[in-house]
Amino acid sequence: MDTRTEPAGEITAGTPAPRPRRRRWPRVLLAVLAAGLLALLAGAGWLYHRTEQALSSIDRIPDALPTLPEARQPARAPEAADAQLYLLVGLDARTTPTTAESPDGVPGWQAGAARSDTMMLLQIAADRKTASLVSLPRDTWTEIPGHGEAKLNAAYSWGGPALMVETVQNLTGLRIDHLAVIDWTGFRALTDAVGGVTVDGTRLDGTAALEYVRERTSLPEGDLDRTRRQQNFLRALLSQTLSAGTLTDPGRLTGLLDTIGEVISVDDRLSNGDLRDLAWELRAVRAADIAFMNAPVSGTAMVAGQSVVLLDEEAAAPLWQAMREDTMADFLASDAAPATLGDTVR
Repeated sequence: MDTRTEPAGEITAGTPAPRPRRRRWPRVLLAVLAAGLLALLAGAGWLYHRTEQALSSIDRIPDALPTLPEARQPARAPEAADAQLYLLVGLDARTTPTTAESPDGVPGWQAGAARSDTMMLLQIAADRKTASLVSLPRDTWTEIPGHGEAKLNAAYSWGGPALMVETVQNLTGLRIDHLAVIDWTGFRALTDAVGGVTVDGTRLDGTAALEYVRERTSLPEGDLDRTRRQQNFLRALLSQTLSAGTLTDPGRLTGLLDTIGEVISVDDRLSNGDLRDLAWELRAVRAADIAFMNAPVSGTAMVAGQSVVLLDEEAAAPLWQAMREDTMADFLASDAAPATLGDTVR
């Protein structure tokens, strides 16, 4: 008689094998993850394509920066090599520098066609965590190379972008890396593209926003208050543009991307890749990280029958030095810093 026992768990003949339980959730999870990844890739691909379209549609201004010998250019501080300085210009014309027709039929700047209505220096710190924006009054009395003394905004009219940049460089001692220009018609369109902008509790569409930033006759300090209004509006525009409400709304985002290329022009040394890299580097910057201020002025005067603004060169010197050396954070914490834009603007 065979007394051997069968090993535990062994299936004897005639006993049906149990059917293994099928665990479907790993496959379902993988399918969901795959679908989500494909959606993200599709969204990223769409956004890259739309961004590339917008960047490619931005007009490049030929010869926008001075082609002076290096010895005649402002020196760069080695410790601030990675910081960037932009000159932002708003024109009182309905055409951008590359859409105006010159006498020989070549698109570009025309003498006397427009004056720069707004001039701001935007210094972006090397660590890309903060930025500083300084407005230069358009009526600033200064030396314009080849033309003698005149109001700052005449430089663009007389010699185009390159003379404008050279004049600002001579005035401040700062080396400007890039130029960006917007015409006022485009400014209105940009405001409407983001669905209007709320300033001091009031929702402004493009037309109302344009009136807000151009007003000066009713303001106590005229052009100085006007520049503060422009800064106040830019701060509100940035806050809204960088908000989730704009960036996650496909309609608003598409409108914004379409409008950027129509209203902004930059110097021809700025490539699409440069702009993409800068946008990525500044992705964490918000309006609160940008310090807005006016260049220090000593007052106004009448010169040759014109009302002009006089810069306070002594007070401005440490400001220009801080921008040149990329030490704005320390400078703004010092007693020498000019007043920055407050919460209340006239």
